[in-house]
Amino acid sequence: MKSASLFATMLGTLLCLKANAQQASFKTEFIGNSGYWFLPSGDKPKEKIGDSKGSSIVYQGAVNIPLSTRLNEHNRPTAWGVGFSGAYAYLNNEHFAGEMVSEIMNLQAGIYHLRPLNEKWSLRASVGIGVFTPSTDFSNIGFKNVLGSAGVVFIRHLKPNLSIGGGLALNSSLGYPMVFPAVYVNWKRHGKFNVSAELIDGLDVAASYKLNDHLKLSWVLEMNGQVALLEKEGKDVIFSHQYIVTGLRPEVKLGKTGLTATAMVGLNLYRPAAYSDRTLKGMFASNNDYYFSASPYASIGLKWDLKR
Repeated sequence: MKSASLFATMLGTLLCLKANAQQASFKTEFIGNSGYWFLPSGDKPKEKIGDSKGSSIVYQGAVNIPLSTRLNEHNRPTAWGVGFSGAYAYLNNEHFAGEMVSEIMNLQAGIYHLRPLNEKWSLRASVGIGVFTPSTDFSNIGFKNVLGSAGVVFIRHLKPNLSIGGGLALNSSLGYPMVFPAVYVNWKRHGKFNVSAELIDGLDVAASYKLNDHLKLSWVLEMNGQVALLEKEGKDVIFSHQYIVTGLRPEVKLGKTGLTATAMVGLNLYRPAAYSDRTLKGMFASNNDYYFSASPYASIGLKWDLKR
């Protein structure tokens, strides 16, 4: 699996926010120590990079606030809203011969619009701006650390519990405007046993069992990550850090407060972390497929339903 393809997927879904949710959330993730590897192109075997290894701690927060929402006769919203999110990743890298990013800060803000086009189709559009840096020193933030984005997705409502869509996302990740594909999937099976799959802002696939009104237990598969835009050896480069994790996730509703506590214990399956030139060719080059191998994973989080 190419790390560049994961990076492109993240950019393609950037600021495709959930327009029917008024929610704030915070999560801390712990990714255990593992070795660093290179995956050559073709049929060549993977290569261990010396004694290099690393772990990571990621802090993420987001708030999504609809400014106006109106439902039509099919119970689909016409909505305007704003979203804000931030992430800080600390990479505890050990025994690396070359320079390696040790922290990433991502800050994003955007405006979204959602409207039904007819009984079967809806349109989702967004525009936003973000700061993607290899440090938390705001005095070092320059224009090259700023990325603008916009996107439009056409959503087909196949069933009450299944919607899929596609469109285009425009961003300046390569230093100039570039168009990427944008994908939308939202499928849910409701009941005491639920199955859901979302590809909106990252990937979240879950099979869950509702034990009672306050406790739900899920087995999940998630994909997430962070990006830093920086200069290395006189070149503009992108450092991308993604991770695919799976595990058991309990969710506990804390009374009638609108707060839900979450936790997860499982495995980090694949964690690519590498530099690539900030060009289209560099993004899909075969020499940037460096990754950390599988390791333990855990997270704790809190969600707050602001409508309560």
